[in-house]
Amino acid sequence: MIRLFKLYIPNAVFLLALLDFALLIAAGELGWVVRAHQIGIDGGEVANRWIPLLTFAGLVQTAMISVGVYGSESLRSMRYATARLMVAISLGIIALSVVYFLLPGRTLWRSNLFYAMFIAIALLVFIRILLGGLLGTAAFRRRVLVLGAGERAERLRQLGERPESGFVIVGYIGMSDSVPVIKEAINRSAIHNFTRYVENLGVSEVVLALEERRNALPLKDLLRIKTTGVHVNDFSTFMERETGRVDLDTVNPSWLIFSDGFSSGRMISSGMKRVFDIVASLLLLALTAPMIALFAVAVKLDSRGPAFFRQTRVGLYGQPFSLIKLRSMRNDAEKGGAQWAAKDDPRVTRIGKLIRKLRIDELPQAWTVLKGEMSFVGPRPERPEFVSELEEQLPYYAERHMVKPGITGWAQINYPYGASIEDSRHKLEYDLYYAKNYSPFLDLLILLQTLRVVLWNEGAR
Repeated sequence: MIRLFKLYIPNAVFLLALLDFALLIAAGELGWVVRAHQIGIDGGEVANRWIPLLTFAGLVQTAMISVGVYGSESLRSMRYATARLMVAISLGIIALSVVYFLLPGRTLWRSNLFYAMFIAIALLVFIRILLGGLLGTAAFRRRVLVLGAGERAERLRQLGERPESGFVIVGYIGMSDSVPVIKEAINRSAIHNFTRYVENLGVSEVVLALEERRNALPLKDLLRIKTTGVHVNDFSTFMERETGRVDLDTVNPSWLIFSDGFSSGRMISSGMKRVFDIVASLLLLALTAPMIALFAVAVKLDSRGPAFFRQTRVGLYGQPFSLIKLRSMRNDAEKGGAQWAAKDDPRVTRIGKLIRKLRIDELPQAWTVLKGEMSFVGPRPERPEFVSELEEQLPYYAERHMVKPGITGWAQINYPYGASIEDSRHKLEYDLYYAKNYSPFLDLLILLQTLRVVLWNEGAR
């Protein structure tokens, strides 16, 4: 895996993204050549078009990231990938048209974009057909040796068997005399030379999946293979890297304290984030004010009660604040007390179903962002009634309040909408990952991926 701004990217995905960028530049240039030939002019030197070509490739690839072209489904299904590619390139062309209008000369001619769009689709589909059977093979996967043969080792096996997995397990070593869960595991006592055994298997990483470390941690073996260049990771760190979440079943306070993350260099990043929140919220409110007003009237006409809904939520450092949204439920929805939202919730009004599906009910939260009580990106804020219950039942739940809550977040783009203790547990694992690994790059990725969630109605309720 390649680590970029604290975020791990699978080798196959990184390679594919580089190839895509090169092909997009080629598509832009071919579109230019075709159009120049069509109108009978000299195409000129490629060096004179580097800025328009890079702008074309950059904006289209940004759109590809935002709609999930590099997601696991797109890597496995050619049909899925083609559909997402067509949407991404269409969005990229729209964005380029806007740039062309605002900054003439910074992009290809609009007539060129028509040709470049179809050439890009053809090239990007072709490279996926060509590499489709190769990207998921062992050539692009790390070879992992697991120390342990219990439940943790079994979890790693299940994780490694997923089609989108970036590693392949080449062996299991039982470190105790207890009955192994992994039947094919080899007992440590049967291996005479551990270092040579690792070399013979071509292992690139060793993962400690021991159920009990006391008197079982082979320090001499680990030190020896570490000095030969083999990576050694504990179970929690490996799971965090491979799944993008903090595994609550195995994590402990010492791991959170001593592992990489929670950087003290956040002051500059937090300042940049606040500037972005102010500018983006002002722009969003200015652009969507007519839409908010229109749907506010529709909500008012559809059911009794106010058009806007205010509710107390828990924010940064556990401080309460008032969140504002367009009302999507009946005015008496919680006359019996606070309730979790449910699938096909009967309390949702007719207009409420529409504005929830399109995420229009979330738009007024930009005002809360402008005031500084929320950010665009961060853990979703919960109600005080639920927070007190969740802090009692879920470990480290209070730690999610160490970062400002957001309209969208890492949990929202990775986990479908849920409204139960178990769902909150899964979302907390993603929230802790975000709080631990926050960076402006991660925020940008979340904002881009939110477009995918909105366009394909993932997680709406």
